[in-house]
Amino acid sequence: MKELLLKLLMWKLELLARLTVRRYAPGIVAVTGSVGKTSTKEALRAVLGHKYRARAAAKSFNNELGVPLTIVSAAERSGGPFFWFMTLWRACVQLIVRNRNYPEVLILEYAIDRPGDMTNLIRIAAPDVAVMTAMGDVPVHVEFFSGPEAVLHEKAKIVKALPDDGFAVLNADDPKVAGVADLSRGHVITYGFNDGADVRISNFKSELEGSHASVHFKISHNGTVVPVRMKDVLGKADVYAAAAAAAAGIAFGMNLVDIAAGLESYVPPPGRFRVLPGLRETLLIDSTYNASPLAMAEALETLRGVKASRKIVVVGDMLELGKFTVPAHEELGKMITKSGDLLIAVGHRAKFAAEAALAAGMSKLRVHSFLALADAARYLEATMKPKDLVLFKASQGVRLERVLKRFIAEPSRVGEFLVRQEPKWLKEKGLYDEGELE
Repeated sequence: MKELLLKLLMWKLELLARLTVRRYAPGIVAVTGSVGKTSTKEALRAVLGHKYRARAAAKSFNNELGVPLTIVSAAERSGGPFFWFMTLWRACVQLIVRNRNYPEVLILEYAIDRPGDMTNLIRIAAPDVAVMTAMGDVPVHVEFFSGPEAVLHEKAKIVKALPDDGFAVLNADDPKVAGVADLSRGHVITYGFNDGADVRISNFKSELEGSHASVHFKISHNGTVVPVRMKDVLGKADVYAAAAAAAAGIAFGMNLVDIAAGLESYVPPPGRFRVLPGLRETLLIDSTYNASPLAMAEALETLRGVKASRKIVVVGDMLELGKFTVPAHEELGKMITKSGDLLIAVGHRAKFAAEAALAAGMSKLRVHSFLALADAARYLEATMKPKDLVLFKASQGVRLERVLKRFIAEPSRVGEFLVRQEPKWLKEKGLYDEGELE
């Protein structure tokens, strides 16, 4: 019965979303890729919101329920029967009585788990601008596909669906993403550090001073160059998000000066490589929202380029990798030997990373593997020293933020800083007021 009601809700919500798009004709920017979708969505909000009324989901509403919800409503979270009744009612009302504040631009995040998912999302709202972030050699959610090429094929449908006057915004530094340009019937704008990128990033510099992090870089397009500074971010992932947003801004007729001004308001979403003050004068890098092989590699590359007295890498399982699970974690372990001074691995899959790090020459004193979050937290608490820089990264299902939560210097701001801290969600998962991790 519950499944039937959910299908009925999705059918009604999709219908109302399609009618709403037809009624208001907003510009639709759709974001897909294997890494950086949410950061790119937030950068797009900052840039396009500088000139237009722009709406992007506050949460990762990126599936067949979340996308139409974002179209019909500015709700920041979904709820029970009353919430859905009021959402459907208000959606009907704004089809009849014009909502003068309806967004001029919708920024939608399109995620896929299985073949056919992208087709369904495009049916709900076909994009005017399609943004593809990086894919990597082993993309996330590959588990239900025959391989990485099948995932790319599914995601590339977003480019193929563009109209003649549409824009494909593609990551020039990822050959697989750049290679889908031929599928676009419209215009193509590439972005990245690559010399051939249409929107090019240069002079990148990452700074970490005390408890403050920032990145500085330049964005150039058609001979125009502007400097950009972004606060509270550390790695290249946010810079790629900024460049993608700049390319989309150009597609909407914005100039680089306005784009740079918009990027000043960018706030990194929780759990996406956000730098937080920790206990004992430590610094924590919160990347607990999710993980994929490419995202892990980018995080470790950033860590390698930052100066710190000691770098601790706390990693958990990377999920939904199917047959690539073992080799991906083994490669992760090898990379950690070049970036971290101490490895704490959490989970049945992450132990392969620990074993690979040992095999690659990392000493036993510097490699520690645990199956339980509580054990990892206890060890970190016992070993953490002032001035340590600690990276936390794992797939969502690991809930690694529960470990990080113990070490934040301002525990009263946990709900603001971390992902998955809504009291209702924690209570449903049996994690509310959990005290110890056991």
